[in-house]
Amino acid sequence: MTDIGLLIVAVSLFVGSHEVLSHPLRAPLVRAIGEKGFLLLYSIVALGSLAWAILIWRAIPPDRLWDTPGWAYAVAPALMLFAAILFVGSVTAPNPALMGMPSGGSPRGVQRITRHPMMWSFAIWAIVHIALSADSRTIVLASGILVLALFGARMQDIKKRAATPGYGEHIRATGFIPFGAQLRGRLPWSSAMPGMVAALGGLVLWALLLWGHPLVVGVPALRFG
Repeated sequence: MTDIGLLIVAVSLFVGSHEVLSHPLRAPLVRAIGEKGFLLLYSIVALGSLAWAILIWRAIPPDRLWDTPGWAYAVAPALMLFAAILFVGSVTAPNPALMGMPSGGSPRGVQRITRHPMMWSFAIWAIVHIALSADSRTIVLASGILVLALFGARMQDIKKRAATPGYGEHIRATGFIPFGAQLRGRLPWSSAMPGMVAALGGLVLWALLLWGHPLVVGVPALRFG
């Protein structure tokens, strides 16, 4: 098996194990080993499979399948800032899309931009890195994260709606894609503000990512063609 083939296997294990453990196997495993036992098992499998994929990724020499246009390097930092704001907003306020969280009340903060802010922060990260890197190994790794983020978000909606009838109101009041609620007229454009905590926290996170990118990955995050 080629190195890229092995990376595909590792990424598929990471994505597949996440979906299987999060959905069909979650309830029976929780009954068998308890919530804490399930979280421990889930963390071991998720972190182990992701670490394996990253180790393989690092061992594969980079290549380049296309020439990225210069304008993409100017757009990418703005997209990553948006992703950082969504991520910070997702961890600083309860998300009604998650199991166990109440789904009543009006959406707030980044939930008015998308009801799955964390998932979209990962998806945007993946899209940006696929477009800029044009690198086979990065395309495989980032594509797995992209699929996991968007498919996982859809599965969250299905699972939460089945378990919580009132969640349908949250779906109708929000959008799946960023700014989807505004485009469909469900929310006014004036509502598409992330809030001060998400905006400032996202800016700090974005700055840290820019600073740390060359230290971790070996290439600067800001490039100009």
